[in-house]
Amino acid sequence: MPTGPSIGAAGGIRTNHAVRAPPLPFLAAGFILLVGCTRQPTDSLTATTQAPVRVQVASIQGDPIATIVEITGTVRPAERAVIAAKISGVIESLPLTLGQTVQRGELLVRLAAPELAARLAQTRAQLDRAEREEKRERDLAATGADTADAARAATERLRAARAALAEAEAMLAYTEIHAPYDGRVAQKLAYPGDFASPGQPLLVLESTAPLQIEAAVPASLATTLALGAPLSASVSNVATPFRCVVAEIAAAADPTTHTVLVKLALSASDAALSGRAARVELPGPRAETLLVPVNAITRLGQMERVFVVTGGKAQLRLVKTGATHGDRVELLAGVSAGEQFVVAPPATLHDGQPVAAAP
Repeated sequence: MPTGPSIGAAGGIRTNHAVRAPPLPFLAAGFILLVGCTRQPTDSLTATTQAPVRVQVASIQGDPIATIVEITGTVRPAERAVIAAKISGVIESLPLTLGQTVQRGELLVRLAAPELAARLAQTRAQLDRAEREEKRERDLAATGADTADAARAATERLRAARAALAEAEAMLAYTEIHAPYDGRVAQKLAYPGDFASPGQPLLVLESTAPLQIEAAVPASLATTLALGAPLSASVSNVATPFRCVVAEIAAAADPTTHTVLVKLALSASDAALSGRAARVELPGPRAETLLVPVNAITRLGQMERVFVVTGGKAQLRLVKTGATHGDRVELLAGVSAGEQFVVAPPATLHDGQPVAAAP
């Protein structure tokens, strides 16, 4: 506490004050400030230099590769017949169902034509009469009772009667229609009781084997095809590709579409493929393509990546791959010709890591 004024020895007045010590927190703060001012500044992280990783490096080069062009087509039987009537008549029998298989020579349709049966009977009677007249005239000519001209006329009438009989038999045979080959009923266009007229389609019959693919090929590609050339084709809903050969090539192109009809013979004999869509791979023009070894591609999920060497460092690039040719794969995007890439990059290689070409 402060004390009051006092009188000193010299008689003067002296004022006494008590001296206070500074608080402890202020002393600690000052100490810290002093120490902080005397420390030397340093970085929290020290830069380190990584040793380059030895990797095999190659240059991306463009190679001329034959392109593949896909053409759509349709699987059809090599033999397809539209069964039609040749004469008029009511369909008496048509014992077939859609999709039923038939054998060569099997009865398909029978028509009722009673007038043809009557005509056949009439021609047979005329033939019998002509035969008797021809024999009588020949006998008379032999005895001299008749002239040779009469005998020759009787012979001509006999030949005409025989021709009329053959025609009547052929017309009556048209009332029955038989299968021209082993096949399957693809369409049924008439039924028993219907009236059939000449040329009217009754059935569509497709052969069970062989099959072929009909495709409209651009004229520019059709010139590169040759008869017997092997090709690869795929059919919808069939996992295994088919091998086929060029069987027919149209002589002229369609003036509207500028395409050429090409027929490709299939080795398969499954008639259930008939009518399905097909894709045929044709050799196209050669094109400059960027290729790298397959082991240069690394994958992370759906991403495809390549390490490109830039400025002595590995740079990770996302790429888009195409078709595979042996041990090499096409790069469609992400890199350019002439760039250096890492062949078979190690699993520990990462983006930005220094690299050096291995000897």
